Amino acid sequence: MNLIINNSSMQPIYEQIVSQVKAKIMNGELKEETALPSVRSLAKELKVSALTVKKAYDALEEEGFIITVHGKGSFVTLANQGLMLEEKKKEVEADLEMAIRKGRSCGMSDQEITELFQIVLED
Repeated sequence: MNLIINNSSMQPIYEQIVSQVKAKIMNGELKEETALPSVRSLAKELKVSALTVKKAYDALEEEGFIITVHGKGSFVTLANQGLMLEEKKKEVEADLEMAIRKGRSCGMSDQEITELFQIVLED
Protein backbone atom coordinates (compact mmCIF):
# COMPACT_ATOMS: atom_id res chain seq x y z
CA MET A 1 0.00 0.00 0.00
CA ASN A 2 3.10 2.23 0.02
CA LEU A 3 3.10 3.46 3.63
CA ILE A 4 6.26 4.80 5.22
CA ILE A 5 6.95 3.91 8.84
CA ASN A 6 9.42 6.04 10.79
CA ASN A 7 10.71 3.89 13.64
CA SER A 8 12.49 6.85 15.24
CA SER A 9 9.31 8.96 15.36
CA MET A 10 7.68 9.74 18.70
CA GLN A 11 4.34 8.89 17.06
CA PRO A 12 3.34 5.24 17.65
CA ILE A 13 3.53 3.02 14.56
CA TYR A 14 -0.19 2.25 14.55
CA GLU A 15 -0.94 6.02 14.56
CA GLN A 16 1.44 6.47 11.61
CA ILE A 17 -0.51 3.80 9.73
CA VAL A 18 -3.86 5.40 10.67
CA SER A 19 -2.81 8.91 9.60
CA GLN A 20 -1.33 7.74 6.29
CA VAL A 21 -4.36 5.61 5.39
CA LYS A 22 -6.68 8.51 6.32
CA ALA A 23 -4.63 10.84 4.12
CA LYS A 24 -4.84 8.42 1.19
CA ILE A 25 -8.62 8.18 1.64
CA MET A 26 -9.08 11.94 1.97
CA ASN A 27 -6.98 12.79 -1.08
CA GLY A 28 -8.83 10.21 -3.18
CA GLU A 29 -5.92 7.80 -3.59
CA LEU A 30 -7.99 5.10 -1.87
CA LYS A 31 -11.53 5.08 -3.25
CA GLU A 32 -14.72 3.84 -1.64
CA GLU A 33 -14.99 0.02 -1.56
CA THR A 34 -11.26 -0.41 -2.23
CA ALA A 35 -9.98 -3.48 -0.39
CA LEU A 36 -7.12 -2.85 2.01
CA PRO A 37 -4.31 -5.39 2.35
CA SER A 38 -4.95 -8.08 4.94
CA VAL A 39 -3.58 -7.43 8.41
CA ARG A 40 -0.91 -10.10 7.96
CA SER A 41 0.21 -8.99 4.51
CA LEU A 42 0.46 -5.31 5.51
CA ALA A 43 2.34 -6.27 8.68
CA LYS A 44 4.78 -8.31 6.59
CA GLU A 45 5.17 -5.48 4.04
CA LEU A 46 5.82 -2.88 6.78
CA LYS A 47 7.89 -5.28 8.90
CA VAL A 48 5.73 -4.64 11.97
CA SER A 49 3.59 -6.78 14.24
CA ALA A 50 0.20 -7.93 12.94
CA LEU A 51 -1.22 -6.63 16.25
CA THR A 52 0.01 -3.14 15.35
CA VAL A 53 -1.77 -3.25 11.97
CA LYS A 54 -4.89 -4.71 13.61
CA LYS A 55 -4.90 -1.83 16.11
CA ALA A 56 -4.61 0.67 13.23
CA TYR A 57 -7.44 -1.00 11.28
CA ASP A 58 -9.62 -1.05 14.43
CA ALA A 59 -9.00 2.69 14.92
CA LEU A 60 -9.82 3.41 11.27
CA GLU A 61 -13.02 1.39 11.57
CA GLU A 62 -14.00 3.12 14.81
CA GLU A 63 -13.57 6.48 13.10
CA GLY A 64 -15.67 5.40 10.12
CA PHE A 65 -12.96 5.32 7.45
CA ILE A 66 -13.05 1.58 6.80
CA ILE A 67 -15.35 -1.34 7.37
CA THR A 68 -14.24 -4.90 8.06
CA VAL A 69 -16.29 -7.81 6.77
CA HIS A 70 -15.45 -11.04 8.59
CA GLY A 71 -13.84 -13.49 6.17
CA LYS A 72 -13.62 -10.94 3.35
CA GLY A 73 -11.31 -8.19 4.60
CA SER A 74 -11.31 -4.46 5.24
CA PHE A 75 -12.67 -1.92 2.77
CA VAL A 76 -12.67 1.87 2.43
CA THR A 77 -16.02 3.42 3.24
CA LEU A 78 -16.80 7.02 2.41
CA ALA A 79 -20.35 6.97 3.70
CA ASN A 80 -19.77 10.06 5.80
CA GLN A 81 -18.33 13.02 3.87
CA GLY A 82 -18.94 15.19 6.95
CA LEU A 83 -16.45 13.03 8.84
CA MET A 84 -13.83 13.69 6.20
CA LEU A 85 -14.41 17.44 6.42
CA GLU A 86 -14.20 17.30 10.21
CA GLU A 87 -10.85 15.46 9.98
CA LYS A 88 -9.46 18.16 7.70
CA LYS A 89 -10.68 20.87 10.10
CA LYS A 90 -8.96 19.10 13.00
CA GLU A 91 -5.72 19.05 11.01
CA VAL A 92 -5.97 22.80 10.33
CA GLU A 93 -6.67 23.44 14.01
CA ALA A 94 -3.63 21.38 15.04
CA ASP A 95 -1.44 23.27 12.54
CA LEU A 96 -2.66 26.62 13.86
CA GLU A 97 -2.02 25.54 17.47
CA MET A 98 1.51 24.52 16.53
CA ALA A 99 2.12 27.87 14.80
CA ILE A 100 0.89 29.74 17.88
CA ARG A 101 3.17 27.68 20.14
CA LYS A 102 6.13 28.41 17.85
CA GLY A 103 5.34 32.11 17.86
CA ARG A 104 5.06 32.23 21.64
CA SER A 105 8.27 30.21 22.06
CA CYS A 106 10.22 32.90 20.23
CA GLY A 107 8.68 35.69 22.29
CA MET A 108 5.84 36.87 20.06
CA SER A 109 2.86 38.38 21.86
CA ASP A 110 -0.68 37.24 21.09
CA GLN A 111 -1.20 40.62 19.39
CA GLU A 112 1.82 40.06 17.11
CA ILE A 113 0.64 36.54 16.28
CA THR A 114 -2.85 37.87 15.49
CA GLU A 115 -1.41 40.62 13.25
CA LEU A 116 0.78 38.11 11.43
CA PHE A 117 -2.21 35.80 10.96
CA GLN A 118 -4.20 38.69 9.43
CA ILE A 119 -1.34 39.51 7.06
CA VAL A 120 -1.01 35.89 5.93
CA LEU A 121 -4.80 35.58 5.60
CA GLU A 122 -4.88 38.54 3.20
CA ASP A 123 -2.36 36.96 0.79
